[in-house]
Formats: sequence, structure tokens, C-alpha cells
Amino acid sequence: MVKSIVIAGVGGQGTLLASRVIGEAATSKGFDVKVSEVHGMAQRGGSVITYVRYGEKVISPIIPLGEADVLIAFEQLEALRWANYLKKGGLLISNTQKIDPMPVITSRMKYPDDIINVLSERIENCFFIDALEIAKKSGSAKTVNSVLIGRMARDSEIDKETWLHSLSKTAPAKFIDINIKAFEEGYNYGI
Repeated sequence: MVKSIVIAGVGGQGTLLASRVIGEAATSKGFDVKVSEVHGMAQRGGSVITYVRYGEKVISPIIPLGEADVLIAFEQLEALRWANYLKKGGLLISNTQKIDPMPVITSRMKYPDDIINVLSERIENCFFIDALEIAKKSGSAKTVNSVLIGRMARDSEIDKETWLHSLSKTAPAKFIDINIKAFEEGYNYGI
């Protein structure tokens, strides 16, 4: 068994920390873990994608198209952009937040209005969550990643205590409490 997770977002949203938390949780359960990060103009608000794979033996961190078990999208357009990575029956967890890319900012393109509907028609297992609003209520907009990880953790084979320990070990020390609160909100979302 190898679990393949694609994490997609925009530079500065915390996708890299999310991959570290997932990797730490899987490592602490004895899994072999491989992580690969791709930063496409991330410092200028560009797309950031991270692959996390874990299992008994993982050969490569790269996840081919159509083979991801989970896609965690920090922004709607990123969910649409990377949806083809999900395998049939895969799980999409997407933040409902919209971040205008440069072509929209410069009025060369319009941000699509129907992303959630399009993805809901294409993907059987999808959850859309206003992670930004939940993160703000938890104490910081920067905890969107913990909200989304919490939602994913609920459906994973790794127990909740391991996730919380991983988050405590990986998040910046002064933000551990609000990250844990955000994780809990994500974990309990929709229950």
C-alpha cells in the first residue's frame, strides 16, 4: 500500500508546512515517506504543488496523473488545475477561497465562477470547506493548512493523536495552539 497525496496552492499559503506535517505523521507510524516540492513562481503568488507519498516502500515521490489518493487544494483554481491527478474514487478536499492569478488581476482573463460545480460533477468524493474563515476564527488566517490537514486526517489510516503530535512537532512553536485549534475545527468539519 502506498498513499499518494497532492497538495496544491499558491505561494505563501502554507502548502510546504502541510507536506511536512503529513510526512512527519506518516514517518512516526513507521512508513517510508517521499516528498517532492515544485515552486512555480511561488514568491509572486504562483502555483505551488507538493507530492507526499508514504507506505511500506516508496520508490519515487512523483505522483503520475490519475494516481493520487487525495488532492488537498488551498484555493479553488488550484483544485481545478490539479484535479486530473486524482484517481477514480480519490478524495478532493478544497478550500473555497479564490485568489486571483496574474491574468485575472491584469483583466486578461476572468476567474471562473463555476469551479465548485465542475469539480463536483467530475469527482465523486469532494469536500469544499471555507478553511480561511475557519482559520481566522481559530486565531490566524495562516492556519488554513491545519484546517485542511484536519479534514484530511479524519479519513486517513493515521490516528488523530499522531496527527496532533506531528503538528505540534512541525508548526512554529508560538503558533502550535492555534494550529491545533484549526486542525480540530477541520477534523470535526461537517460532523
